[in-house]
Amino acid sequence: PDLITNSYFPALAAEEFGLFRQEGLDAHVELRPALESVYALRDGEADFVAGGAHTTLLAFPGWRGLKLVAALSQGTPWLLVLRADLPARRGDVGVVKGLRIAASPGPDRAFLHLLHEVGIDPARDGVRIGPVPGTDAPGTSFGILAADALERGLIDGFWANALGSETAVRRGVGKIVVDVRRGDGPPGAGQYTFAALATTDALIAREPERVAAAVRAVVQAQRILKKD
Repeated sequence: PDLITNSYFPALAAEEFGLFRQEGLDAHVELRPALESVYALRDGEADFVAGGAHTTLLAFPGWRGLKLVAALSQGTPWLLVLRADLPARRGDVGVVKGLRIAASPGPDRAFLHLLHEVGIDPARDGVRIGPVPGTDAPGTSFGILAADALERGLIDGFWANALGSETAVRRGVGKIVVDVRRGDGPPGAGQYTFAALATTDALIAREPERVAAAVRAVVQAQRILKKD
């Protein structure tokens, strides 16, 4: 669902390094919106999805018909970034009351759960949550567009990946308020979900070695990235 992110990068690296090919797979990673990706998997238009583990539940309720076969990266991969001029302390989730927060479909589920755990009701507390206009266009990155929208004053903050967050911080328009990967927010928020490689039970039953080959390629990519 996003090519400009550290979370799903091992899947891209497996292709770039030629590791799928080494495993005998003619595989190509293509960019699609998160929900479109999982529906493509459900409908047989894709063999695998590299995305948020929890997003697959929207097309496979109760995990029926689906397996997560590899972790691409560990932990909840999104951060809360707010306007740099807001008087927000690090770790203070409550500061979002009355603000406009951008979050894409899928990641927004994790953000809503985080708010629920700290007692914030978006309707009651005036938190407006929605996508950034234009993020459904082909080839776009939510995090980068969110940083642009923050700079233009269209939103007050966003819930997005680390590279989108870094973009806003480097431009001086945003500051990280909640990084669940480093312990901010309610206990356990850093383990709500993770980036996963998913496929169908049908493909596993039909071509188990093909699925195993894809997993081996991803794991090898992770080893190469860890080394250098």
